[in-house]
Amino acid sequence: MIRRIDGRKKHINWILDNLNRPSQLEAEQEREVVLSILKAVREEGDTALLKYTRDFDKVELSEPEKMLVTEAEIQLTYDGMDSKQISILEKAADRIRRYHEKQKQESWISFDEEDIVLGQKVTPMERVGVYVPGGKAAYPSSVLMNVIPAQIAGVKEIIMASPPGKKGDIHPSILAAAKVAGMKRIYRVGGAQAVAAMAYGTKTIPKVDKIVGPGNIYVALAKKEVYGHVDIDMIAGPSEVLIIADESARPFHIAADLMSQAEHDLMASSILITDSDELIYAVMQELEVQIEKLTLKDTIRSSLKDYGACILVDSIGEAIKLSNTIAPEHLELAVENPMDRLGQIKHAGAIFLGHYSPEPVGDYMAGPNHVLPTSGTARFFSPLGVEDFVKKSSIISFGREALRQIYEDGADFAKMEGLTAHANAMEVRFKKDDV
Repeated sequence: MIRRIDGRKKHINWILDNLNRPSQLEAEQEREVVLSILKAVREEGDTALLKYTRDFDKVELSEPEKMLVTEAEIQLTYDGMDSKQISILEKAADRIRRYHEKQKQESWISFDEEDIVLGQKVTPMERVGVYVPGGKAAYPSSVLMNVIPAQIAGVKEIIMASPPGKKGDIHPSILAAAKVAGMKRIYRVGGAQAVAAMAYGTKTIPKVDKIVGPGNIYVALAKKEVYGHVDIDMIAGPSEVLIIADESARPFHIAADLMSQAEHDLMASSILITDSDELIYAVMQELEVQIEKLTLKDTIRSSLKDYGACILVDSIGEAIKLSNTIAPEHLELAVENPMDRLGQIKHAGAIFLGHYSPEPVGDYMAGPNHVLPTSGTARFFSPLGVEDFVKKSSIISFGREALRQIYEDGADFAKMEGLTAHANAMEVRFKKDDV
């Protein structure tokens, strides 16, 4: 079901060459489809949205206004949800909110030098669009993880788009999560066409400043194409977990955690790196036992076969070096004294410490954001957070005497770059000012 790779005494590059690391952005055929959708929505607006909703989602909407989910519909769905499910959503929302409150940034002003004021002004974005997958894969957790940080940042207007089911309705758990998060403007439109609508704006769906949220290959490619017209959170690839484990790890824990990621997607990547060959064989046995109880066993088997691996290395130190090269989305440190190893971790989207911090707790109830960099981009991207929904402006104020102290240096610097108009703008203040 899952490959064993003996990486002992092997160079890291050799191990990497033996790993399959998928990327859903290397798809030229799908890109051509996305480009045609973006063009149509940009030129035809709501008319294109209704057409694609009919063609792709098999839902006939009589007019553009029907794309907007009514507040009554949201409330009715919320009221019909099981009270325990609502309680879970509320608990998760509370933990997410409390974690992200700590990320808030404030504007600041400095008066460290006489007659000079420097600072930074933090301003929330005005309008953000959240994309939430629907259909068979409905993720209410994505609603909470994307909406709540934007709210904490102070974004005035948040809209949401999610594809409708065959009856034209949004998945109940998504609407319930939206209600818990305080969302009111939700559109029943999905795919690349939803991204296009939020990026360019239509008569019904307003243009946003930033688009966040996961989606299939068409959504991911569409976000990549509209970047620049709007900001986006990141280009997300297939989900991945990497587990570093020593002999203190329990095989049934590791097997369960590998499969929890593998059930996401046929292209999901689940990797174990360990210095214990005994652990690898025990995990392989556990995989065969536990999978029989799981619903998405076919997806799990395919994912583990194509993109999973159990890698044997010489030491946990070598495992960490390999992990830092891979830069995984989720990293579990299932080792003794994981805090002692934390400082050695350079690149990972989220780090889970110890034997009782499985990756799924981060997906739902821990509080940190589960929108994370994938496909090695943890080397330079961070998890989604409050700071992603604000922009910063520098503040600069010089008095005459303060400028006098440095204007000649500034002018000479400008001349060094051949920009004499820049130099003149500083020099003229002391050649012709009467003040």
